[in-house]
Amino acid sequence: MSHTERHRTDRIGWLRAAVLGANDGIVSTASLILGVAAAGAGSQAIVVAGVAGLVAGAMSMAAGEYVSVSSQADTERADLAREREELATNPEHEHEELTAIYVERGLDSALASSVASQLMKHDALGAHARDELGISDSLAARPAQAAFASAGTFTVGAALPLLVVVTFPASALMWAVSGGSLVFLALLGALSARAGGASLMVAASRVTFWGALAMALTAGVGAIFGVVT
Repeated sequence: MSHTERHRTDRIGWLRAAVLGANDGIVSTASLILGVAAAGAGSQAIVVAGVAGLVAGAMSMAAGEYVSVSSQADTERADLAREREELATNPEHEHEELTAIYVERGLDSALASSVASQLMKHDALGAHARDELGISDSLAARPAQAAFASAGTFTVGAALPLLVVVTFPASALMWAVSGGSLVFLALLGALSARAGGASLMVAASRVTFWGALAMALTAGVGAIFGVVT
């Protein structure tokens, strides 16, 4: 019988990093541009600030993702090493642990013990990693993948408000950047929801609201403390 269900949990690692990077790229760069523009800076200064924000943000996202996900990977490796040692030194206790997990999930004791025995015979470490530690191949930490996905999508996201800056005249810059960025955020939310199988409307509304709030606050700071040059 063919299996027609489509699950998307294997996308969680890279999808989370990609959405975070793109969202951050749009919001932080658009907010920076609006803040500098509201302070009365000229077009050249706005472009320079935006490009600097793009480069700095992409590198920051890559470094942050790599460090944080590497910490998760280190923890997973340490837990697996500890579990491997326990399986070698006390397999009976590990069998009891796995049996208890399956009993708690609804199997009777005899069946749970049989399932634990068969799974441990097939792949003891894999069974304990998945069912005791919650570590699986689809959800395992991948630092390099997260770093590249986050930095790459940040760059793409940050380039969008910069494209608006070089396309529209200075007189329309505030409205063009803010309006265009909200459209970009709504599209990002819809695309990420489609990739993850979630509600398009909820995701689009969520990222648009927080993006609008960030841009409004930054523009307000620029208007209050800016000095026209």
